[in-house]
Amino acid sequence: MTKPKVLFVCIHNSARSQMAEALLNHLCGNQLEAQSAGLEPGKLNPLAVEAMKLMGVDISQAETKSVFEKFKNAEHFAYVITVCDETSGERCPIFPSAAKRIHWSFPDPSSFTGSWEERVLRTVEVRNLIANQIREWCPAVCSQPDLCESVA
Repeated sequence: MTKPKVLFVCIHNSARSQMAEALLNHLCGNQLEAQSAGLEPGKLNPLAVEAMKLMGVDISQAETKSVFEKFKNAEHFAYVITVCDETSGERCPIFPSAAKRIHWSFPDPSSFTGSWEERVLRTVEVRNLIANQIREWCPAVCSQPDLCESVA
């Protein structure tokens, strides 16, 4: 059985969706496969890179991707999860094959002010919120019969 695919979507695919992709693949990649994309792809946010680096996950080579390209390529996802504010999440295209659409709202690291260290600390808080959401969600999803491969 192939692993169900999860697409994390945000505005620029620069921080929250990138961290969510890396975290899901890190925490339960044996059961699910995560990707990410943005409505208006920008540049990878160095705050997200640093926050992930602090937990030993390197996303420095990640590239931002367009959600509309994934839509046009008819990629299939079991879940499409928006991780930006609700208004922005509503702009996400409807994927015909998506079994479930979910919205998780997290603060945007690009809006943080203060010193580099202060902004990194706030981004780590967002990273931890995302990680906790994934830790709660993944086992619940994968407890459904025939959805995820069993873990040895």
